[in-house]
Amino acid sequence: MSHLYLDESLDLAAVRPGDAVELHGDEARHAVTVSRLRVGEQVSIGDGRGRVVRGPVTSAEPRRLAIEVETVADEPAASPRLMLVQALAKGDRDELAVQAATELGVDRIVPWSATRSVSRWEGPKAAEKGRARWASIVREAVKQSLRARIPAVEPVASTRELPGRLEGARMLLLVPGAETPLSGIRPDGRDLALVVGPEGGMDPAEIDRLVEAGAEPVRLGDSVLRTSTAGPAAIAVLSVALGRW
Repeated sequence: MSHLYLDESLDLAAVRPGDAVELHGDEARHAVTVSRLRVGEQVSIGDGRGRVVRGPVTSAEPRRLAIEVETVADEPAASPRLMLVQALAKGDRDELAVQAATELGVDRIVPWSATRSVSRWEGPKAAEKGRARWASIVREAVKQSLRARIPAVEPVASTRELPGRLEGARMLLLVPGAETPLSGIRPDGRDLALVVGPEGGMDPAEIDRLVEAGAEPVRLGDSVLRTSTAGPAAIAVLSVALGRW
């Protein structure tokens, strides 16, 4: 079984085969005491910014794991990027969307406080707590899917703020019944931002406001998907269009 551990504080830029790389703290503890890695097992360690080193474990202590580097791999930043603008939703539906989107290859995530969002991150402390929670989910999904880059989770945005946050990107609103199918979208070099509404869908005035800002309404087939599945499904469709899959 493959194992990937992340330490964003590591500087792996100058690491070469034959060098030693160490993990410390909670990530090392998880590797040694939870995953029970032992000397000789192959492990990958990444910095979350595109570089992953791999090699056998040479030391496994409760809060320290060391490997001898055998291979070094670099994953370039995606271009164009796939972005998910996920409306806040009740329960864990928004978190499920963020987790699956990360596993499927999303490059950037923007939490969205939509008009019909039942869940609210009210106040600076709640907003940062919510963003940090999503960032933790993203980080674990990156490790599970063996990705080399951790998608950024940005601060929550209002509808008014979205066009500015997504400046230069092509905004695609997932709206059931829209005339244009998502499968008919042809990438034009711009980053692609998928905007997913909450449980009750997007407010019509909200749609109008975003369309006035340049957004394009698109549909995913004839069925209506949950907010937890619409974004990941759309990412899968665009991954084919972009030649990622």
